[in-house]
Amino acid sequence: MIGGALQFFFCATIYFSTAFVVRGELSVGKIYALDFTNIDGNKISTNEGHVTVVVLTTTADLVKTHAVCDHVPDVCLGNPAYRMITVINFQKKRSAPMRMFFTAVVRHRVDSEAKQLQWRYVASKINKDARRDIFVVTDFSGDVVSQLGRQLQSSTFGVFVFGRTGELLRQWNDVPSAQELAAVLK
Repeated sequence: MIGGALQFFFCATIYFSTAFVVRGELSVGKIYALDFTNIDGNKISTNEGHVTVVVLTTTADLVKTHAVCDHVPDVCLGNPAYRMITVINFQKKRSAPMRMFFTAVVRHRVDSEAKQLQWRYVASKINKDARRDIFVVTDFSGDVVSQLGRQLQSSTFGVFVFGRTGELLRQWNDVPSAQELAAVLK
């Protein structure tokens, strides 16, 4: 009887200590199958066969996010082998109505950005809808932010590049130069 109780306590301790581990910073070279749901309700992952650039930002750092977009090489534009995901860390838990409101605002902004991107597609003779290539994830709970090794209240900007199998190839805490980003994406 005592052995069973000790065994239960030991198993419960192991379960609860591993269930609440907060991920630390991600390590280059390790494989991460990070799963996200974007604002359109689509499930996406870092290990789906694409080279994936993930930009972790807050609403205050959207200028940095645009700079990362500008540094992505043209060869990636409209190329199904590459994908960019922007994760917006709202830094606070929000009520359901507020999440819906902010998500609608983000969706409207993404639609506007897609119209501008469509002009680049036309100029580059890419015959597809640019909106389908824009992936934005809103994080109000910290779940996505913690997958990236950060905390909900953090205002830390981050850029992560994952290989086709989810291997973290490189990460930055600021905007990488066009040369740095191109070297990793080649």
